[in-house]
Amino acid sequence: MARFIIRRLLQMVGVVAVLSVLLFAWLRSLPGGTVSAILGERATPETRAALTEAFGLDQPIYVQYLKFVQRAATGDFGVSTGVLPGTDALQIFVDRLPATIELSVAALGLAVLLAVPLGYLSARRSGSPLDSGLVILSLVGVAVPVFFLAFLLKYQFAVEWNWLPVSGRQDSLGCTRITNFFVLDGLMTREFDCSASALKHLVLPSLALATIPFAVIFRITRASVLEVLGEDYVRTAESKGLTARVVRARHVMRNALLPVVTTIGLQTGALLAGAVLTEKVFAWGGIGDALARAFEVRDYAVLQVLILAAAGIYVFINLLVDISYAIIDPRVRTR
Repeated sequence: MARFIIRRLLQMVGVVAVLSVLLFAWLRSLPGGTVSAILGERATPETRAALTEAFGLDQPIYVQYLKFVQRAATGDFGVSTGVLPGTDALQIFVDRLPATIELSVAALGLAVLLAVPLGYLSARRSGSPLDSGLVILSLVGVAVPVFFLAFLLKYQFAVEWNWLPVSGRQDSLGCTRITNFFVLDGLMTREFDCSASALKHLVLPSLALATIPFAVIFRITRASVLEVLGEDYVRTAESKGLTARVVRARHVMRNALLPVVTTIGLQTGALLAGAVLTEKVFAWGGIGDALARAFEVRDYAVLQVLILAAAGIYVFINLLVDISYAIIDPRVRTR
């Protein structure tokens, strides 16, 4: 098991290294560049030359990359020029990460709680009206754009019925901040009205964000259970007189979970990497919102740290998926 984890860690480092090269080259190929983004209309040949020299942009590209790697290794990604001018770019990521984690966990939890049991139920009743209805529902979940669904939910539940908040993460209640996870902070400080407010603000964005993970996990669960139900060992277990609960737990779900776990991991990485559209619609203030803003104002320092961090999170989640996969199926460790 240790060799398996070490091998996956080395692969993870390689992926991040390759991405850093691609990201570095891409950012420096964009029109305008860092100097134009900082100076704007005030740019003159003299100021451009001075700033280019100050940032070391007049040096060979490989020298610039090595210096970038050295600074990044110490957590120095530069200072924001547009999202929050003058603020350390890494600090922007740290401040906004809890918002994205809170939203992603809520959305994924909702998707998994609904998709796995419904996928199993749909497979057990394959061909029935219930199965057809659930399959159609999952197709709608994939087909409807997230931003469109977000606007529909926002209009109906927040504007028309006024049941839930329109945007933001919490009402202005003077709540104590400890971890920047608003629900958790309210519980830790016993400010339960703050937790309740944060939960109300979570409902609409998490519903909108959960639709695609729900649809994907549901369809993978259904297909996996259908495949396992046709295996000889399941029919043998049933013929031995084992109860439905035992067959379901030991033989069906345990084997059907392998592709489901992989899918959940991939969806987790995608959500944590930044739900740009959902965060933008609901003014959530997470990584996705900062990423969209950084593109708008050409804040290259923030783009660097957010894209690299998002990739790191995605790769780390996949490492955890590989480990869990190896625990469920020991044969994976030898591959």
